[in-house]
This record gives sequence, structure tokens and C-alpha cells, in this order.
Amino acid sequence: MTNELSRREFLAISTLLGCAFPLAGCSNLNGYVADRFGGGIPEKISVTNSPVIDPAFHLISRAGFGPWPGDVEQIKKQGEKAWIEEQLEPESIDDRLCDFRAKRFESVFLDPGTCYEFKREALRKDLCRYHLMRSVYSKRQLLESMVEFFSDHFNIYIEKGDCIYLKATDDRAVVRKNALGCFSDLVLSSATSPAMLVYLDGKENKKEGPHGIPNENYARELLELHTLGVDGGYNQKDVYEAARCLTGWRLESGSKRGTAYFDPSLHDDGEKIVLGKKIRAGGGEKDVEALVNIACVHPSTAKHIAKKLVRHFVSEDPPESLVNSVAKRFSESGGQIKPMLREILYSSEFKASAGSKMKRPFQFVVSCLRATGADTMAGDEVLEYLTRMGHGPFQYPTPDGYPTEANPWLGTLLWRWNFAFALCSNFIENAGVSLDTLCTAIGLEDLDSIKKTPEVLFSYMAGRSPNHEESKAIKDYVSRRDFKDEKVRDELVGLILSSPAFQKV
Repeated sequence: MTNELSRREFLAISTLLGCAFPLAGCSNLNGYVADRFGGGIPEKISVTNSPVIDPAFHLISRAGFGPWPGDVEQIKKQGEKAWIEEQLEPESIDDRLCDFRAKRFESVFLDPGTCYEFKREALRKDLCRYHLMRSVYSKRQLLESMVEFFSDHFNIYIEKGDCIYLKATDDRAVVRKNALGCFSDLVLSSATSPAMLVYLDGKENKKEGPHGIPNENYARELLELHTLGVDGGYNQKDVYEAARCLTGWRLESGSKRGTAYFDPSLHDDGEKIVLGKKIRAGGGEKDVEALVNIACVHPSTAKHIAKKLVRHFVSEDPPESLVNSVAKRFSESGGQIKPMLREILYSSEFKASAGSKMKRPFQFVVSCLRATGADTMAGDEVLEYLTRMGHGPFQYPTPDGYPTEANPWLGTLLWRWNFAFALCSNFIENAGVSLDTLCTAIGLEDLDSIKKTPEVLFSYMAGRSPNHEESKAIKDYVSRRDFKDEKVRDELVGLILSSPAFQKV
């Protein structure tokens, strides 16, 4: 790490913006191609002068990872409703520039057997860098937001056992394939995913005789985390019966290494009763489908998933009325994800919630890279910052996934500040920003214009004009600095990225 600030040094200047939170060469080629084909910073960007957060800015900040330069204007031109509907059909969005950037991470596209030929460190880097790159550069921002959501919901810790060899396939064939589809398809795909079979010990689950107990690890998390929720109305007998349904799934070795198969000889093929519903004897590998169907149509599942989605998009304290309406959409559509997202993104609660949620570290880093129009290959230094913040992709050890609340992340602020300053000063390897280009695009052609109207930078980054206290703090800061050096401008942008206005979404 370079250019790191001590807590004492940072607090000495951050108080000007209230940043002490009052809260509980391949890269060059990619950048050239992006600029050449319209993926860089536009020549001109309009900046809001409204004291409230711009609705289009709010939409892409919550439904995605924040605006890339020019995105807010594009959404306004297109219309918010049209943008939402387009995002709900990601195949209709040309994402070839993002694909071009991400294709170098070859292992994420390979079958599990081939992945075993790679070193664990190479697989880890490819997977994490691919996830970060798609979040930064994809025009399919809602899809990427849902990938992050379901990667936590169906969390898999890649450091356990062989998960690191299997997670890329899970990400591709389970999460990304079904993130905007039918929830029951997503659950069923996850239940027999090789990575999940390793992570929650499903591959060890087999018939244990008349008095034996099957391995209940996955069955418990299926009911407690993935479907009904901890207060969803299931009991220990339901966990036991669900575990019986899941017996017999194994992983291949040899030429098909890392793929799942069903071994009838290890399956408990007797009658089961789960959540009051009978699963007849003799179902074999179809038992898992019956189990998933029973769990997914249970009313508690609709409520549980609706609450988590509203918490993700709207508030840590989900409005009960919105949760109920989203749960209704779940039930009426048979668990389709798109109707739930429409209910949330068109709701008054969503629109009224602008600026009320604290960004998690991953969202903060991605939004910084997007706001500055960074050219990055998500190299080791960027990943190291995420690790230091405690939010490395696929690095959470327990099945509940990374926390969504603000409190667990308050200890990451110093590393956020260090990242913002290092990024704006171009001290992060393979993560370059051109503040000259960005400032010119928003009408700040030189250092003198920045000194005269620094609020424009704040408005661009925060999606609203600064309030009285923020404006005074910015002016006081600028008045004390010598704007003959671009380093002062870089520091000012770093301060704005570190401010509560940017760190809240």
C-alpha cells in the first residue's frame, strides 16, 4: 500500500467535510478500447444544482453501483421507467466492452475439472477480479446488484475444501443464470451445485440406516437462510426430513471431476413429511425438487425474501407495507424475481429513501471507481484494500453472508479514506483516473475554476448540491489551500469521496 494516511493526519483535514462519520500495460489497451467505443468519460457532463439527491442518481446508486460519468444524463434522457425495464432484460443491453475487459480471467469460464489444474491463488484472483470488473464496467447494473445480493444469500466461502475450484461454475451457472429469473430455479440449482455440496457438506449426506441421522448442515441452512427464514415456522423434524430428501448427492472424480451426480444406493428413498407436506417414497433424485417446491411456496419464504430485498434496496429497517406488497408479488408470480424488483423500484418508499443507507466496502470501492471513470484491471492493490476493509469477494466464512447493516462496517472507514486518496492521486497500481478529463467534462477547466466553484465537484459526486454546512466546509478548506498544484485538487476529490454524502447511498 502507498500514500496511506494515519488516522491523526486524516482527521486533521476530514473535519472540514464532516468525514468523521456521525453514523451508528493491458490496462492501457482496455482503456483505449473503452474510450474509442464510447466507454470512457464523455466530453460534457451536466451536474445537478438541486439540494435533494437527483432521482436518476438515486436510481442507479441503489439499483446498481453508482453512476459512471454520463449515466445520470442517459437515464434522464431514456426515462427512469424505461431504464428499469431495460435493466430487467439484461440480454437486451450491449455489454461487449465489459466482456472485453473481463475475458482475460480465463479460469472463470472453465469447467470444474479444468479448474483443478490451476493454483488456488490464481483461481482466487481471477474470480475476485472478474466479480469486481463486472460490477465496475457492466452496463447491466441491476443484474450485477442482484448477483451481489444472491452471492450473499447463497454464500459460499471459497477457502473451504475444494470450493475454490467449483465456485466459478456456481457463479456462472447458478447465481448469474438465475439472478433475475425464478427463485425456485435458483434454489434448486444451488441445492445441487458442486460448490454448495462441498461448502455445506451435502456431498457427505447419505442414508444412515433406521436409527442414523443424516447430515443436516445444508438442510438447516436451506430452511433457515435460503427460504423460510429463522422464524419461518419450521422445526427440527422438518430439518431432519429435509436432510433425508437430500441424501445421495456426490461429486465425480476422474475426467468429470467436480461435477455432481446422484447415487441411488446412498439415498433415503422412504416417505418424508416436510412442513406438513408428504413426499412419497420412491422419488429418488426427484426428492430434492419436491423439497425445494414445498419450501419455496411456503408463505414464510415470500415474506423472508421480500424483506431481504427491501433491506437491500431501500432500508435497513424495511417498511412493512412494502415488504407485504413485494411478498404478494412473489406469491402471485410463483417466485419470479422481476415482479418483486418492479414493486420495489417503482415504490414511493424507494424514492423517499435516497441517501439513507451506508455503502458496504465493496459498493464504496466500486462506486469510487465508477464515479471517477477509472481505468482498472482490479489488480492486487485494489483487492488488498477490499481485504483490509473486510469485504473481499467470496471470503465470508459463515453461510449467512456479509452483513447488510452499517454497524459492522464502521471500523473500515480509515481504509476507505486511504483508498479514496490513493485512487485520486493515482497511487494504486493498475487503477488510473484522469481528474483533468473528468473536471473538464463537468465544466471545471482549470485549477482556478475549481477554486472558485468547488461545490460543482461535490454535486457531481453526491448527486445533489452541498447544504449550508457542507458548502461552508468546502469553501473554508479551499481558502486555506494553494491551488497552484494539482495535488490539492486530487486531495479535494479524495475528501469528497470520503465524505458522508458520498459514502451514503
